[in-house]
Formats: sequence, structure tokens, C-alpha cells
Amino acid sequence: MSAITATERLGNYLGIFSELQKRTTGQPAWLRSLREETFARFCQVGFPTTKDEDWRFTNVNAISQTSFNLAADERVAPEKLDQFRIPGAACRLVFVNGRFSAELSDKPALPSGIKAGSLAQEIAVNPAALESHLGRYINFKRDVFAALNTAFIEDGAYIYVPRRAVLEAPIHLLFVSAGNGAPAMAHPHTLIVAEDESQAEIVEDYVSVGSGAFFSNVVTELVAGENSAVSHYLIEREDMEAYNVSTLRLQQARSANVASHSVLLGGALVRNNVHPVLAGEGGECTINGLFVGRGRQHMDNYMLVEHASPHCGSRQFYNGILDENSHGVFHGRIIVHKDAQKTDAKQTNRNLLLSDNAQIDTKPQLEIYADDVKCTHGATIGQIEENALFYMRSRGIEESAARRLLLFAFAHESLERMKSEAVRHYLDGIIRHSLPTGKAGQSDGPDERQWEEVG
Repeated sequence: MSAITATERLGNYLGIFSELQKRTTGQPAWLRSLREETFARFCQVGFPTTKDEDWRFTNVNAISQTSFNLAADERVAPEKLDQFRIPGAACRLVFVNGRFSAELSDKPALPSGIKAGSLAQEIAVNPAALESHLGRYINFKRDVFAALNTAFIEDGAYIYVPRRAVLEAPIHLLFVSAGNGAPAMAHPHTLIVAEDESQAEIVEDYVSVGSGAFFSNVVTELVAGENSAVSHYLIEREDMEAYNVSTLRLQQARSANVASHSVLLGGALVRNNVHPVLAGEGGECTINGLFVGRGRQHMDNYMLVEHASPHCGSRQFYNGILDENSHGVFHGRIIVHKDAQKTDAKQTNRNLLLSDNAQIDTKPQLEIYADDVKCTHGATIGQIEENALFYMRSRGIEESAARRLLLFAFAHESLERMKSEAVRHYLDGIIRHSLPTGKAGQSDGPDERQWEEVG
């Protein structure tokens, strides 16, 4: 990309940022200062390239070389969203192009003290409650997309669960991309604060209405208090021309138990960043994911788990299914800081390649600065087990159906780790519909080694 082109791209973002600052002159000084600091970082660093180690396998030129404008308000008919509904959810908050839509949302009464609504509204009526949390956990010096998101903070979800409150059903956050044909972008920012001894489940669901180049740049900050139990679900199934970069930053206090579940199905280029920091002693974290690629989809999963206190445990399980010319990435990095003695960390990445042209880059990584830990990692790459396929066909099951059954069994491993029955049931149908079959007869003969171990 030429210097002139890069300057033109920056000028486009600069103009949009200036307009945003003019529209938000009445907002608190700390928020305006946060925007300015993060935008300055974005201008200083620019978009990452494949020369950056964290982006080694992912080229973002499709994003950096497109002149996106902030998505305009678009009207979406309620009936178009009927298919995106989780039966049994505590409430459903709908955001169209990053902005809260009260008329499309379902918000029954929640248990006393629990808040679930628009971040923009909370900024307007109660900014002091947000100051100590909003934008305080992301590492915008390292993550330029998080910096860009924070610079453009306008709206998103705000969820507050007070001490000892228990939310029995999940809160469903539905983010709808509704473009008008021109390249558009949205930067929703979600803040979730679960205080000590609370319990909650939150689902972030990204979908498209219509098609076109739409850039969703998402940040979620989740603060889990002492002895809390929080499950977060990310479902990404946008249009095949869409781009989605999401960053989930988890801050865990003493004995907090947090689970992150990701299911990536849509989008042309998707980057899923999950960054938990186990800051309190005795914390537990599970990072569980499934990604399914076809066509020329590119799906990048970047996990950075920081063990900062002793006696903490983390588990990473990611399964990938790649067909046709799709490209998957798994970069799982565990950092055990010197004070994090008695850490127990495990990382597993398993991948199925259904086509000769599908590709996976997997990089499990450990950085250990403590001397009394138990850490393991590994990755496998393989194809559908031909013996299992032959067995099913010998029982009269048609080949394409047999392949789908085997693929669903592989994908279902990720569903089994999800505690919410409502979310599991919701995802069951979505995944069944999304699974490819792989090309028949792709193997010329029996392979003595069906799985290749990496790392």
C-alpha cells in the first residue's frame, strides 16, 4: 500500500473521528480523553501487517484499504429478526449497526438490581459508574483494532449484575449489520460487570440483514468479581462479504470462574481475540471454540491467557472444520507470570481439513516464568476417519449423510462444554445447517496416519 493511499485512509478516519467529537461535546472529560488517546495510538501504529507476529497468518488489507464510513441508521423489519431468537432467554437487546434499538428489543423485567441496556444511555445518565471500567482493561497499545473501537465508542451493551445476584437465563445481545451497499463500519463496545458471588450468562450474536462490505469492529470488557461465575458466548454468522474483528477482554478476581465460548460460521475475514487475565488467586477459565470455514473464508483465532496469580487453572479447547479454499488460524498463547505458582493450564486445538485446498496454521505457545506449574499444549490436523465412514456406509447410510454425522459429532464436542441448555439447543440447529460435507472420495486410499500432531 503506497504512502499516499495510507494517508488517504487515515484522513478518512480522522474526518469521522472529528465529527464524532463534535457530536459528543457534552460527554464527560474522561471519556473524551480516552477517545483521543486511543485514536492517537491508532494513527501512530496504523493497521497491522503480516510482519507483526500476532498477525503473521492474517492479511487485513481488505479492511485497511477500504474507505469505510460509520454505518447509518437503517430500519429493519421486526419479522426479519424472528429467526434470531433464543427461546428461554431472559431478554433480547437488539443493536442495528452498533446502535441500540428499543423497538426491536424484548426486555421483560429482570431480577432486582440487574441492568441490561444501552451503553450510550448509561453514559448519558450515569457516567460516573462507568469511569473505573470502560476502556480500562483492553491493551490498546498492543491491539490497534481495540484502540480504533475505543476511539469510536458511541453505543453497545451495558450489563451490570450486582453482588450475589443470580441470572438463571441468558441475556441475548443481537448485533445486526444492515448495510445499504456502500462500505460501512460499526464499533459496538460492550461492558459487563459481574460483582462478587454473582452468576450470569451473556450471548453476543452477530448477524447480517442484506449483503455487502460491512466491518464490525467489536470490543467486550467483562469484569468478574470474587467467586462469580460468568459464561460468555460469541456467535458470528454474518454475510460472506463481511469483516468481523472481535476482542473479548476478561478480568477475573479471586476464585472467579469464567467460560468463553465462540462459534464462528460467517464472514469473509474474521479475527476472534480472547484475552483473559486471571488476576486473583484460585481463578478458573475455560476458552472453548468452534470455527467452520468454506469458500475463501479466513478465520483467525488468537488466544492470550495470562496467569497473574497462583493456584489458577485454564483450559483451551478449539475445534476447526475447513472446506474448499478456506483458511483457519489458531494462535494460542499462555503466559505464566513469575508469581503465578501452582498454575494448571492446558491447550488443545483439533482441526479437520475436508479439501486439498483448505489450510490451517496452528501455533500453540507457552511462556512460563514460574517454576511450579503444570502446562501442556498440542494441536492435531486430520481428515474424516475413513474407517468410520466405511462403517456407516456399510450400515446403509448415504455417504453425504454419513459425512455430516461425523462432522457434527466433531463439532458437538464444543457444544457439550456449554452449560446453558438454551444456548446449546439454539446452536445445535445453526451448526447442523452450517456444516459442509467435504468432497467425496478426496482420499486416494487408506492413510496409515489420519492425524498429524503439531507442537
